[in-house]
Amino acid sequence: MTTMTETSARFREFKMPDVGEGLTEAEILKWFVQPGDTVTDGQVVCEVETAKAAVELPIPFDGVVHELRFPEGTTVDVGQVIIAIDVAPGSGDAPAPAAAAPAQEPVETPEAEAEPKGRTPVLVGYGVAESSTKRRPRKGASAAPEAAAVAAAVQAELNGHAAPAAPVAPAAAVPAQGGRPLAKPPVRKLAKDLGIDLATVVPTGKDGIITREDVHAAAAPAAAPAPTSATPAPAVAEAPPVVSDSARETRIPVKGVRKAIAQAMVGSAFTAPHVTEFITVDVTRTMKLVAELKEDKDMAGVRVNPLLVIAKALLVAIKRNPEVNAAWDEANQEIVQKHYVNLGIAAATPRGLIVPNIKDAHDKTLPQLAAALGELVGTARDGKTSPAAMAGGTVTITNVGVFGVDTGTPILNSGESAILAVGAIKLQPWVHKGKVKPRQVTTLALSFDHRLVDGELGSKVLADVAAILEQPKRLITWA
Repeated sequence: MTTMTETSARFREFKMPDVGEGLTEAEILKWFVQPGDTVTDGQVVCEVETAKAAVELPIPFDGVVHELRFPEGTTVDVGQVIIAIDVAPGSGDAPAPAAAAPAQEPVETPEAEAEPKGRTPVLVGYGVAESSTKRRPRKGASAAPEAAAVAAAVQAELNGHAAPAAPVAPAAAVPAQGGRPLAKPPVRKLAKDLGIDLATVVPTGKDGIITREDVHAAAAPAAAPAPTSATPAPAVAEAPPVVSDSARETRIPVKGVRKAIAQAMVGSAFTAPHVTEFITVDVTRTMKLVAELKEDKDMAGVRVNPLLVIAKALLVAIKRNPEVNAAWDEANQEIVQKHYVNLGIAAATPRGLIVPNIKDAHDKTLPQLAAALGELVGTARDGKTSPAAMAGGTVTITNVGVFGVDTGTPILNSGESAILAVGAIKLQPWVHKGKVKPRQVTTLALSFDHRLVDGELGSKVLADVAAILEQPKRLITWA
């Protein structure tokens, strides 16, 4: 389902879609078009970052870009119009694009194209149904028509619908005397963090609502008047990505992937009872196997590294101990055992930590697993990982050794049963065949959900992984 509205026979508007089921907002990272550019059906016009990943948005019709409604760096609610397209250029004089998003009049949608009542259209399917909760009348407030219209506009904004047609105060008007400035909770918190009194902020949002940009503008020092110039100002201005309070502190808004990571980690840490076990193992033979695989013609064209063998070792250990591959269903009070392994690989990216997973990793041969690992890591580093690629994981590997760290106590990825942390592989003195010799040694840490995995089962899985890495030929005899 495409998220768009038709403002006239000539102009069409494209709304911020829900690029993943249930998401409520996304940040515009980059515009690939500007007003006056010609676009075609399916052309990517911008890149947005949701709470799950960075996603490119294609436009669903041909035309010429008339207006970009938000600058880069702006967080936009699902359902808000982000771009207007002239689908019939040259048919007449087009109205000049507004500098900021104007108040929108309700658009009558033909019955044949009407969207389901109370639902927000998304790229696939529909979002959650509209809440039936009604706003209580404000105590002591005047019953003036203007105040009622503003309240209705705020309620419509929160519910994701266009405001009803009614006489309202201009967008830059000051709230009614004694009234509370209109702003959403995140905007109020931002103003509080910056020490800005909302009563002193001039609103530019629809129906007089104060936006994030208005708060940033109030916080910025007054700029010197710009010299008069015949050159028009650009339609979209850069939004400040970082808010600085002083030379001693820098405040960075938490949003997108970073916000999702924080919420998921808190939920996991305080929901699943974590247990972590450790084992130190001689991986000298594994490192020799990696060197041999790099020269194997069957592995040509794919990246071979210790992580590949470790991933295969974990898959074999899960095959030998299938009960570890499960999930906890709180609603039904059931343990759901998975007969497939979607192997997550924690990847550090410029936007934060993400955990895409290899679907049905248990069915893949070593060359197929190597190819899948290479594609997963490359896509993550390029910021192109899709929300679908991060959904449905069952167990995860996090390689903290690449940072020179010996090991750690990893937190479970939400909804998964176990996570294996791999430490740095170092040359260390080790007793081998009764003598102290320099050997390649690493430390593994396995965290698991103690509701699903007891100490015996967790120990068996970790011991099996270690045994395979010590004697890689077990990949053949145990597989």
